[in-house]
Amino acid sequence: MATTPTVFFRGAATTTTSTVLSTVPASTTYIVTNIVVTNTSGSSGTFTLALDGVAIATTVAIAANATTFIDMKQVLATTKTITGGASATTVNFHITGVAVS
Repeated sequence: MATTPTVFFRGAATTTTSTVLSTVPASTTYIVTNIVVTNTSGSSGTFTLALDGVAIATTVAIAANATTFIDMKQVLATTKTITGGASATTVNFHITGVAVS
């Protein structure tokens, strides 16, 4: 069984909160360990994230030019998704962990 440190998503959010950011491939399990959310705007915003349809952050406020760190250990099985979005595309997600295959 191979374990590989993996970036599951890195980039700007969309303004649709149900956007699929990553899908676990066949014969693989994801372990999400860290999520960093950064707002590069001079205005405050909000973000939403879910793992396999279960909300972990729902319309959470993020201040202007601020960063939020979420540390966790959550397992996602084959074909499960990470979804999310924000109030503006100036909000960025960096979602990392381990892929087990």
